[in-house]
Amino acid sequence: MPYSVQSKKTGQTYILHGRETESRGGKRLLYFFAKEAKEGALDALPAGYIVTESEKTGLPLLKRA
Repeated sequence: MPYSVQSKKTGQTYILHGRETESRGGKRLLYFFAKEAKEGALDALPAGYIVTESEKTGLPLLKRA
């Protein structure tokens, strides 16, 4: 079951995803939320991160704790 968060402002459900990308420093893992489950959906919140919500848009944000 993918990790999901429901927005307090809009009521929408968002699913956490992770994707490995190339950058100048090498490969790194990029985290993002989407409305639908896609390839790369994560089952749990990564260690050391917390979920917050944007006050303006109601979109979930992943921040380091």
